[in-house]
Amino acid sequence: LSGLENISEVTSFSLDNASVLLLEFKASADIDKSLEDAQRKINNILNNLPEGAQTPVVAKIEPNASPVLQVSAVAKNMDDRAFMELMDDQLLPQIKQTKGVAEVQVIGGEKREFRVNVDKDKMKLYGLSLAGINQAISTSNVEFPTGKLKNEEEQMTVRLAGKFKTVEDLRNLIVSANGTSTVRLSDVADVEDGSQDQITVSRFNGVNGIGLRIKKQSDANAVDMAKATKERFKEIEKKYAKEGIKFTVATDTSIPTIESVDAVIHDLELAVLLVAAVMLLFLHSLRNAFIVLISIPASLISTFVAMYLLGYTLNLMTLLAMSLVIGILVDDSIVVLENIYRHLQMGKKRRQAALDGRNEIGFTALAITLVDVVVFSPVVFIEGTISDILHQFSIVVVVSTLMSLFVCFTLTPWLASRFAKEIQLNPKNPFQAILIWFEKRVTIFTEQYVKLVGWSLRHKIIMAIGIIVLFIGSFATMGLGIVGQEFVAQGDQGKFMIKLKYDKSTTFEENNATTLEIEQMILAQKDIVDIVFANVGGPSSGMGAASFGAENKSELTVKMKPGKQKEYPTIQYMSEIRKKIEAKYPGIEVKALNIGMVESEEAPIEIFLSSDDSELLMKEARRLKSAIMEMKGAKDPTISTDDLTPEVRIELDREKMGQLGLPIAVIGMQLQNALTGNDDSQFDDKGQEYDIRVMVDKFDRKDVEDIRSMTFSTNDGRQVRLSEFADVTVENGNGSLERKNRISNTTIRSYVLGTAAGNVSGDIEKYLKKHPLDENVRMLWGGEVKRQKESMGALGTAMGIGLILVYLIMVALYDNFVYPFVVLFSILVSLIGAILALNLTSSNMGIFTMLGMLMLLGLVAKNAILIVDFTNHLKAQGKSVYNALLEAVRERMRPILMTTIAMVVGMIPIATATGSGAEWKNGLAWILIGGLTSSMFLTIIVVPMMYYSVDRIQAKVSKKKAKELHFEEEEEEEISN
Repeated sequence: LSGLENISEVTSFSLDNASVLLLEFKASADIDKSLEDAQRKINNILNNLPEGAQTPVVAKIEPNASPVLQVSAVAKNMDDRAFMELMDDQLLPQIKQTKGVAEVQVIGGEKREFRVNVDKDKMKLYGLSLAGINQAISTSNVEFPTGKLKNEEEQMTVRLAGKFKTVEDLRNLIVSANGTSTVRLSDVADVEDGSQDQITVSRFNGVNGIGLRIKKQSDANAVDMAKATKERFKEIEKKYAKEGIKFTVATDTSIPTIESVDAVIHDLELAVLLVAAVMLLFLHSLRNAFIVLISIPASLISTFVAMYLLGYTLNLMTLLAMSLVIGILVDDSIVVLENIYRHLQMGKKRRQAALDGRNEIGFTALAITLVDVVVFSPVVFIEGTISDILHQFSIVVVVSTLMSLFVCFTLTPWLASRFAKEIQLNPKNPFQAILIWFEKRVTIFTEQYVKLVGWSLRHKIIMAIGIIVLFIGSFATMGLGIVGQEFVAQGDQGKFMIKLKYDKSTTFEENNATTLEIEQMILAQKDIVDIVFANVGGPSSGMGAASFGAENKSELTVKMKPGKQKEYPTIQYMSEIRKKIEAKYPGIEVKALNIGMVESEEAPIEIFLSSDDSELLMKEARRLKSAIMEMKGAKDPTISTDDLTPEVRIELDREKMGQLGLPIAVIGMQLQNALTGNDDSQFDDKGQEYDIRVMVDKFDRKDVEDIRSMTFSTNDGRQVRLSEFADVTVENGNGSLERKNRISNTTIRSYVLGTAAGNVSGDIEKYLKKHPLDENVRMLWGGEVKRQKESMGALGTAMGIGLILVYLIMVALYDNFVYPFVVLFSILVSLIGAILALNLTSSNMGIFTMLGMLMLLGLVAKNAILIVDFTNHLKAQGKSVYNALLEAVRERMRPILMTTIAMVVGMIPIATATGSGAEWKNGLAWILIGGLTSSMFLTIIVVPMMYYSVDRIQAKVSKKKAKELHFEEEEEEEISN
């Protein structure tokens, strides 16, 4: 499979009885075609697989590995075996047919099986072997057509009906006959209509049932899938009411999504109201505010149409984008309307003022809107995990911003030409008195800031030093460790998982009994705990080797009562539960994992180590694991291939076996039949077939001595014990083997508690710089850290491209390659507020905060563009640079205040949200609020300073060139003379 087209990585996991290969392809690969190619290659080597091996299953691994629904199913009026049969034959097919369902994983339940438990001593007494008993059952349990009976009138098929019809038929089967003595199966074995050995159990709040873990298709909507599946449950419950079937949903990841969507809608509504209040405050009347506010519904309705055409839905990301751009949507209209009012104050009529005001500011409005658009354009083309998260977000922001530009060029001036009106404020009116007070404050603030700008232009060095100190100081706070790094803020959903790992020698029965005790201990806290969903010995939710059941492992998903996480934070409570379990059951390895908004049960820290030298690989892995154990925040580091398993090792004496005429393959097959059983034969009951499992009775396979005393038939009919031709010992062996790209590999995994995963990975990288791995051991990051690094790198690249595009737009605007650098300095000062906001709110740096940084590139450049563009306009009228800058600050302060305050106020509901999913959007909003605020105060100082300096440098360069040109002209005249 390593030779498949577009393959980037092959990882294999091998256990005693199973293997898994994970194939990772390049982003450009057609996964469906790759799946077919893999299946074709596997079909070509089926004949090379060991005898008895099942046909390999090839399937896509969905990126949403965690189930959307975890459900417990019970049937009050059916026994466990009958319910399991009904589930397999009728209910599961119905559930799988539900729209959006990709996979249904079944845990627990009892499956019917006919068991033949052979007594080893009786078998020896009668001189029989397991192989002989299996053969007797197989040859006596057949049914097939033997031919046809024909005559002149009719034709009939002759069928041999030799299948067992009852359990008594099986018990009375003659397995040996010698003269007058016969040996029946019941003489040497206990035959029963029983159940398969249970290897998984599912419980909901301590009650046994059949557990269902339901995953969605990659292109399906989790909310729609969950809703449709619950409706299917109701249909099944109604249809099988007589059987008393009941489905209980233990966990539903779509509920936090619904709650988050509702919260975002609430944020959006509140943002509109707050922006409306700001507009009323600045524009003095509902009429004037309406002219600006109409841009919000006009832009959003146009965005809805675009979303419909693109096939987008109102999901978490599209709604978040809309709520964030509320302040941006009024931005262009504010700039245009404010300029129209400036022309009205010149005495122009409304229509002429609307036309002149829009035309004068039109190119600037176009530039500031394109700046917003171009910073997001690189995100649209990013591939990988981050693309899935941010693609729709970026498209919605771009479309809605472009729509707002169209509105400000058409609808805003049209409304202004008919309804715009200068309001004469009356101090006797209580509301207008507030507006008069506010206007005075704005005027005072503006004049004071103009004075400050004038002082800054005269003391540029002092001001520059102060801003540099602020800039360096803000970034220095990053070193305090307040701001961590993570992929996505998980938040507190009131859910966590307890993973239990018992000693390897623990039986499934012991695991089940102890896990039930732990469940009851947790459920006893009725005022805190709502649900405990237990998965005993069942398949883990992880990929690879971990996806196989293990008799010594269990998982408990615990859901707290609604709102209890505010009183008892989930991380704190799950730590207390963990300590209680460890104190009461000291031999159990306990791991506690918070289940956040982006539900994932994998360890956030995952390190792949590979080497051709297996011993060196394990030595270095153990050294690194020991170091991680000492790091702050790292919890329960493990090595995937360092799990030694007690095993009985059988070393055969080939010479003795040759003398006895015992082939190795025969010995192996008989041992497998004795310990695992042979299920080649089936019992037919009313058309349904059930396995007949033949194996040594469990009382004869309890310890190593039972293995040593197993007997085998020689060529001459003698019975010899295994110990006569083999050494049987107990040793510890590797429980699993792992390879990556055909090289020995091991994986170190660690959970994180009380800090961000990025902080722990940073500590690991610092350790490896001081104590590097051996040069023959290679290391790669995986898990959340890998996604975080890839996403940060992709967003960093997007920011770089965005800056270049912003610069190019400025070049086109000013027809100058130097002035755009003045605008870019405004971006730097916005970072001061952004970083300080993260520190003050203790937010971590993740993909959404990085997205906030990207948005800042366009938003903060607007203020600088307004000042620079108006300064150029005044210079063209003959004003000096100094006076032009002061006048530009005075005239553009009001639209700058209006647009910035509108954007900041519009984001306050998102920044202060406390509902479901608030944690990952809070940081995004705070970084925008901090960046916009610092930009508003500092850009007005920095931009005039930089403009003045650049203009003087350009003037000096121009004078020098003029002198050189004048000197060259004089020299040419002398030569001609």
